[in-house]
Amino acid sequence: MTRALVSLSDLRTAAYCPRKCYYRQTSDDDGEPPPVVDSIRNLATRYPELLSAPAGALEAEPIAATPIQYRERLGATRDRLEARGHWNRLTAASVQNTYVAGRDCHGIVHKVLEDPLEPVLISTGSPPEQGVWDSQSVHAVGAAKALSWEHDQRVEHAWLEYPAHGVIRRIKLSTRRKARYRRVLRSVRELDGPPARTTNRSKCSACEFATKCGVRTRTLRSLLGF
Repeated sequence: MTRALVSLSDLRTAAYCPRKCYYRQTSDDDGEPPPVVDSIRNLATRYPELLSAPAGALEAEPIAATPIQYRERLGATRDRLEARGHWNRLTAASVQNTYVAGRDCHGIVHKVLEDPLEPVLISTGSPPEQGVWDSQSVHAVGAAKALSWEHDQRVEHAWLEYPAHGVIRRIKLSTRRKARYRRVLRSVRELDGPPARTTNRSKCSACEFATKCGVRTRTLRSLLGF
């Protein structure tokens, strides 16, 4: 029996919180992203322009740093990637925002690099100190596997871009990352009711389903004793 494909967005959400994934699947809300999401993703297509833009122009962009800090960070990223032969691949990717469907999952990949074949995902948030967030790692492995299935080629790496911060990171599809992906994939397929609540309550404060989930989140005011 052919199993239904799991969406890449469900993979990412379930890796963050399986209960949130369940509520999102059963919600009537289409969850259209706010306009700023497209604005930040658009930065990833304009890196050379942003590097040469005057500070006044950068102030109008959705960047998460001062213009000087942003240019310095993005410049350091460019220098590092140019030295390794990746900068032109990333800035001149001809395949962008393309739908891919593999054996197990499907969804949009923001850029597809060639020689070697690698997916690029664009994050509108901030990067961790090192590497990428766990949910993004699972998302990237799913995108890489779908791309590999479509092209019948091995895919060994994936990329995460954080354009509002001028940060770009490449990850290897390690055995550990693939095992984590398989666990999350299985958990999404087995969802038939709300899973247990996460023990990490810091994830709940910004969750749109917190009230429906029934968790209590403390406001900054209450934490300060007011």
